[in-house]
Amino acid sequence: MKGLILAGGAGTRLRPLTYTGAKQLVPVANRPVLFYVVDNLVDAGITDIGVIISPETGGEIRSTLGDGSRFGAQFTFIPQDKPAGLAHAVATAEPFLRGSDFVMYLGDNLIGTPIREPVEAFRSSDEFAASVMLKEVTNPSSFGVAEVDAAGKVTRLVEKPKEPKSNLALVGIYLFRPSIFDAIAQIKPSPRGELEITDAISKVIELGGKVNFSRVTSWWLDTGKKDDLLLANDTVLDDWLKPAIDGDVDQASRISGRVRVAKGARIERSTIRGPVVIGEGAVVSHSRIGPFTAIGDRVSIVRSTVEHSVIMQDSAITDIARLEDSLIGKRVAVKPGASRHGALSLMVGDDCVIELSGD
Repeated sequence: MKGLILAGGAGTRLRPLTYTGAKQLVPVANRPVLFYVVDNLVDAGITDIGVIISPETGGEIRSTLGDGSRFGAQFTFIPQDKPAGLAHAVATAEPFLRGSDFVMYLGDNLIGTPIREPVEAFRSSDEFAASVMLKEVTNPSSFGVAEVDAAGKVTRLVEKPKEPKSNLALVGIYLFRPSIFDAIAQIKPSPRGELEITDAISKVIELGGKVNFSRVTSWWLDTGKKDDLLLANDTVLDDWLKPAIDGDVDQASRISGRVRVAKGARIERSTIRGPVVIGEGAVVSHSRIGPFTAIGDRVSIVRSTVEHSVIMQDSAITDIARLEDSLIGKRVAVKPGASRHGALSLMVGDDCVIELSGD
């Protein structure tokens, strides 16, 4: 069985960050979202993985992932010339996938459970032509929705229904046989001009194939918007962070809760309240950090308070009384102007300088 990760797309909901980088590489708990996707596939025994990339961010995806050896996997990068739908991405990957069952996984989705069990079930029986992972949601009109029967089969799929008959949303993880390519060849673009994966799976059902499903009972997070990404950061820190102090912490500093301080980081006369992760070479001086904060490599935070935020690598926060609920890109400088007051909530792209004034 092979894997297919979709790591293209423009990432418009995370602009300005995604003007200069891929949305799948925005960090959660100091690791790119895409790394968690690869981990889940490899844990399920899937190591031959195709990665769909776009012209805009494909180079960054390639250089960050490498050849796959660090994950125990092998990557094949597959350019998609335009974002024409999930089914179009699958069709683009047909030369890589031909003749193989495969898992398709959206590269900006996080789930709190391994996919090992549904993958093994799909491998062990050829009864089903496809399988989908579903999660109960409160706003099904915002998602692709599956209608299911009592026997555990999917009977119908609808993309963002105005009047949903089900609250079971597709979480962006799909298992397919090679017959999916015949189904894709028989569908037409949707009104938004894309080949929808929901239409392709519906065609599989129409052609007589059975589609089953598994329920995701843990958390599922789409990291496509600022608040969603901060929630993902909170959740991963809360559930998965393993504390370790590998950097230098002076005697005047106080650390409580689960905190990971990477090698080469320095904590000076500061209070860190976990869950918090602090990257390699970071410096925190005369500051208060956390909870639920991820500080990237080589970040400098001086005489500031930072809570519930993601600060990406090589940025500097200086003399800021309170920064919270913020997503700060790479190489950003945030510092006071003439005067300041109150808490800040920011989403800042790469290479910016923010000067704050109370006027």
